[in-house]
Amino acid sequence: MTIWKQAALSLAVLAVAVWIWARDFPVAAAFLERAGIATASVAPPANGGPGSGSAPADAAGGGSGRPPPPRAIGVPVTIATINDQVSAIGDGIAARSVTVTPYVAGRVVSLDAASGDFVKAGAPIVRLDSETEEIARDRARLTLEDARATLARDQELVRSHTKSEVEATQAALAVSQAELEVRDAELALERRVVRAPFDGWIGILSVDVGDQVDTGTAIATLDDRSHILVDFRVPERFTGQLRVGSPVSARPLASPGVSLAGEVVTLDSRIAEDTRTLRVRASFDNRADRLRAGMAFAMTMRFPGETFPAVDPLAIQWSADGAYVWIADDGKAKQVPVRIVQRNNDKVLVDAKLDAGTLVVTEGVQMLRPNAPFQFEGSAAPGPGGNGAGSGAGSVGQPSAEAPRASNG
Repeated sequence: MTIWKQAALSLAVLAVAVWIWARDFPVAAAFLERAGIATASVAPPANGGPGSGSAPADAAGGGSGRPPPPRAIGVPVTIATINDQVSAIGDGIAARSVTVTPYVAGRVVSLDAASGDFVKAGAPIVRLDSETEEIARDRARLTLEDARATLARDQELVRSHTKSEVEATQAALAVSQAELEVRDAELALERRVVRAPFDGWIGILSVDVGDQVDTGTAIATLDDRSHILVDFRVPERFTGQLRVGSPVSARPLASPGVSLAGEVVTLDSRIAEDTRTLRVRASFDNRADRLRAGMAFAMTMRFPGETFPAVDPLAIQWSADGAYVWIADDGKAKQVPVRIVQRNNDKVLVDAKLDAGTLVVTEGVQMLRPNAPFQFEGSAAPGPGGNGAGSGAGSVGQPSAEAPRASNG
């Protein structure tokens, strides 16, 4: 057999195969028509099977002998609010903290508190030797008693006109001076005792009985742990949304399963130029005394963002020009470009011209072509653009973020 006969036979076989394909498969006929190949002469299957020319098939195709348009499943567009989330690592500090040092130099003679004790404000912690100050106090008291006795005699003599008023005034001044000397001596004696400036927990004492200390000696730390403050940083774009009292959550890095709820108590006065962040301080209740100053915390703050159309993740398709979704426009397929704003488990927030309730195709996209007719499953006829069932609005899941970066999805 010559090559020309082989070619002719192959073309004939191919034509018959295409004819059978177009006759038995409605989607194939629509594809051939879009390719410019007429299929009007191909008879539809009889009795619902191959080779049939039944009236129901003609009716489904609009009476033209064409197959019915493809059907697809659609899900309505909803409106959702993007939740911006800031995550950062913060450092815990006590609500009040101080390193206790003595007012004066001296030798430690007693320890009135132990390491780890809880003390009230004014409670003694360490006492220094105070013999010299006690002597000075007693001497000042004697001087005061003598000055008061002198004043009493002078006042009596003034009444008997034996002394002048000037001498009585000088005696009264001497009494006042003696009273000041007593106060000074008592203050010097009081400063031989190192006391707690506020209620709190004493750290490990760094001195012992017999140690010589001066005004620079750190005796111990004292922490008020009734509240724990945590300092962290927030990107500058959230500055306008931050307020004292804004809620914040935290997880101690040492205890990931523990979740804490607190609020912002202080905002720094300026943005750090090197990091473009604002320092924020939050407070967390610690009456259970589970937290300590110096702990690291994973901080989280959430801010309400803009509203965007939300579509089913299956509706997102991709082309060389980017992401898009299929909708019905007067019963014909139309691609609507979208920009993905945030992905979640059940929804994708997109920036696109989509109204709430518009049906977007989630199944059957492989049969759609631009401007080609199609039907949504459950529709009696191709639906007009924008038609769909149901709409909703709500807040969707939060995106993840790395400290101290904010996430937009």
